[in-house]
Amino acid sequence: MSQHYDDLETRAPAAREAALMAALPAQVAHAQQHAPAFARILAGVQAGDIHSRAALAQLPVTRKYELLATQHSHRASSPFGGFATQAFGARMPRVFASPGTIYEPEGTRPDYWRMARAIYAAGFRPGELIHNCFSYHFVPAGSMMETGAHALGCSVFPGGTGQTEQQVQAMAELQAAGYIGTPSFLKLILEKAEHLGVALPQMRKALVSGEAFPPSLRDWLQARGVTAYQCYATADLGLIAYETSAREGLVLDEGVIVEIVRPGTGDPVPEGEVGELVITTLNPDYPLIRFGTGDLSAVLPGTCPTGRTNLRIKGWMGRADQTTKVRGMFVHPGQVSEVVKRFPQAGKARLVVSGEMANDQMTMLVESTETAPGLAQLMAEAVREVTKLRADVQLVAPGSLPNDGKVIEDARSYA
Repeated sequence: MSQHYDDLETRAPAAREAALMAALPAQVAHAQQHAPAFARILAGVQAGDIHSRAALAQLPVTRKYELLATQHSHRASSPFGGFATQAFGARMPRVFASPGTIYEPEGTRPDYWRMARAIYAAGFRPGELIHNCFSYHFVPAGSMMETGAHALGCSVFPGGTGQTEQQVQAMAELQAAGYIGTPSFLKLILEKAEHLGVALPQMRKALVSGEAFPPSLRDWLQARGVTAYQCYATADLGLIAYETSAREGLVLDEGVIVEIVRPGTGDPVPEGEVGELVITTLNPDYPLIRFGTGDLSAVLPGTCPTGRTNLRIKGWMGRADQTTKVRGMFVHPGQVSEVVKRFPQAGKARLVVSGEMANDQMTMLVESTETAPGLAQLMAEAVREVTKLRADVQLVAPGSLPNDGKVIEDARSYA
């Protein structure tokens, strides 16, 4: 049996890009016509012109906190804030809730969240039983994985969360081929099995998500016979990327358009630079266009040794929302970008907040090849104009700032 879920995974990168860009204008038009929120956000946009990444990058980014605020303000007339194109009924069998509260619809298409691809890459095959320990209540994680498993041709035991002793019993008696859930809960189950003296010889694979999966825990599971792989997905978007047997980053899903932008902006960063993941989904029921996840990552060079040709990302590298309160006022990454854009001599920048409590100090480090007298002072004046706060500006050599996605660094002492 092929190690690839379908032929989409191995198509030529140019063919994939052409297909995605061909689908993009129709998705933008669909969102404008059937999702009232995007009719407002994309007002005046000619959908037919959005057929390249450069054109896509000109559209506004909608970040999670904005989606939440829109849902709250429009809840009386639309529970999804005008972002969904379907109403309650047969075409929306389930509705879920994420912290905030953000409500997400589930449509009727098989593998609605596109999780089968990640489940397959983790080693699961048709005809197997999967023990699913993601929650089935409120949040969509349990359903995301179950619908993907069904699309793959697997049966599912809906274990959910908690009750480790009963989980061990079901795994042993049903002889599930593998586990899906958080990695920490799998560790608890295996520890409980060891404590009870129950062998789980058939439990040999796992797909984990929802939290960090450090190499130390991966090795701990492997030492107990379980080979586990991770995936990156959200309740808003479904699958975004997944790990393969190569264990070299995460391969992007075939049903999303991924950009990495400078935090606080919609500006794509050079390949390899850390930035915020911004996703455009081709889901017609919930057509999120340039949705800012708030998560940091970076593109890996080259292609996956398994033969999958899609782009790879390094995985989750932190949060992009670096808004910081300084001297009683909020400073946003977008304000740093606004200052930089005023100076063509400026490259990457980082605002460092230092000092002790009640004695905040700001220093903006700016990469620049120009060291003309007065440039730093002009930038400092711009910082004050934009943020209403004083800052020193230091010009540094290009490439000297860390590639970690940080635009604002809080280096204060809170001892």
